[in-house]
Order: sequence, then structure tokens, then C-alpha cells
Amino acid sequence: VQLQASGGGLVQPGGSLKLSCAASGGFLIDYIMGWFRQAPGGRRAFVATIDWNGRNTIYTDFVKGRFTISRDNANNTVYLQMNDLKPEDTAVYVCAAKSYKKVLTMSNDYEYWGLGTLVTVSS
Repeated sequence: VQLQASGGGLVQPGGSLKLSCAASGGFLIDYIMGWFRQAPGGRRAFVATIDWNGRNTIYTDFVKGRFTISRDNANNTVYLQMNDLKPEDTAVYVCAAKSYKKVLTMSNDYEYWGLGTLVTVSS
């Protein structure tokens, strides 16, 4: 399956963005999905994950209450709604997939990765 993230951009602190991850070459319903991010000079870090039917999600503590992961299997797309953005959220955001049923938070567990989209939070 091929993944393509989009929706990044420049936003002021406190603003919102909605990222999309479009899948092709497979049916998204067969995969759990994850969002990860890598800040400048930093390591890839887990952000959120969602299981195949959207019933189970996990978030890293730093984004709880601000970010929401969701999916539309009919349209083969996963979303990350990001609210109340902070400068520390500045990073390249990447979506990932694994043919599995339970949510996973470790990047090494994921099989497929898309190209990232840059989110810059700055005034």
C-alpha cells in the first residue's frame, strides 16, 4: 500500500490544521494506521494510532485533548485533526500502516510509510 500525507503548512500558535493520509494500492480497512512526527534535529516520535474500524485510538501524552485521529475506510483516508497547536508541534508528520488488528505505538512495528508533510507553528 502507498501512503501520501498532506495538509501541512504554517499556522500560528493556537491555530488548527487537519492532516490527511491517502492510501492507494490496497484497502485501508485491512490496516491499522499511525501518525508519527520528526522535529528538526529530532528523532521520529509517535503521535497517534487508530485501529482498523476506528474504535480504538492511542495518543502520546503531549497531544491528548488537542489532536484527534480518525479514518474513512470508504475513501481510504486517515486524518489527524490538530487543534491548539504549539510551536513544539513543529515537525514533519508522517503516516504509517500495518496489516494488523490492534493499535501499535512503536515505529518499528509499522510496515508502510508515506512521505511526510511539514507543519510549522510560529507567529
